[in-house]
Amino acid sequence: MRKNIFKWLIIIFLLLAIIGGGVAWYFYNMIYGPAVSGKQDQYTLFIPSNADFDQVMDSLTHHKIIKNEQALRWVAQRMSYPDNIKSGKYTIDAGMNNRELIGKLRLGKQEAVKVVVNSYRDFTKMAGAVGRNLEADSSKLLQLLNDPTYLKSIAYETHTVSSLFLADTYQFNWNTNEEQFVERMQKEYKKFWNDERRKKAADLNLSILEVNTLASIVEEEAYHKEEMPKIAQVYLNRLQKGMLLQADPTVKYAVGDFTIKRVLNKHLETDSPYNTYLYAGLPPGPICLPSKNAIEAVLNPVEHNYLYFCAKDDFSMYHAFAHNLKQHLINARRYQNALNRKRIF
Repeated sequence: MRKNIFKWLIIIFLLLAIIGGGVAWYFYNMIYGPAVSGKQDQYTLFIPSNADFDQVMDSLTHHKIIKNEQALRWVAQRMSYPDNIKSGKYTIDAGMNNRELIGKLRLGKQEAVKVVVNSYRDFTKMAGAVGRNLEADSSKLLQLLNDPTYLKSIAYETHTVSSLFLADTYQFNWNTNEEQFVERMQKEYKKFWNDERRKKAADLNLSILEVNTLASIVEEEAYHKEEMPKIAQVYLNRLQKGMLLQADPTVKYAVGDFTIKRVLNKHLETDSPYNTYLYAGLPPGPICLPSKNAIEAVLNPVEHNYLYFCAKDDFSMYHAFAHNLKQHLINARRYQNALNRKRIF
């Protein structure tokens, strides 16, 4: 009798051990077993601002990123993730377990997003680039940059705010909104305009806005970066002598057409404060977003006495420089004849 009881106890113990082991294995596998699908090496998950837990789960299942929704929900609940949703762009590696996945999302370990700000001539293309890469809405960003009240709050006006944006490549969190984008650009602006650069601007008797404005003209004139400091000095020489800048890009800006291949007399008659053939000094603000190279060219020009330049007739995109009007007219005639030969009117 005792032997039977002992035998049954052993059987029951073994059954409990097997069941317990199975349960333990089940829960271990839920937490530490591969949870992310292996169909791709990596997956990208976007979690919008104000998204809730169900929205995150819907996105994970809709894109077939996870293997077992129930298991992930169970782990997420135990890790208090539903109350700690963090928006952003996340890279999820194949083979991650539920604990690793939820841990990454809960800590907000999102991936940086590259945003390239080029030397745009207006904010439309910049806003488009921002909208394509960040959560920020391009139309809302445009509205913000054309809102006088908002611009006044950050010490800018509609014709000067373009000087805030420096053409460069930046790293952002994907969940950056419109105001946060502008705030980041303000930080980059302050970082760039350190004491050394401010002093160089002051030594040229130019404000930061004026440096940016001149740099935007240099940006439009120079095809080759190495020519920028030389072109900048031409304009600085003309400013110093009180001469009209007579910069063709400002005329194109005034007309509103940068596709113009030849600036004609009818274009030069356009009445606009941006037309430097009619109005002395610098325009009211930048005509494009200048690159840092163009700004550095203005702050560190190549010293010379040239007062004129025009494109070379070999279409190399380099320029012929002249000290006097006579030589400049010879250079200009060569280029005009080259345009005529190619029937560019």
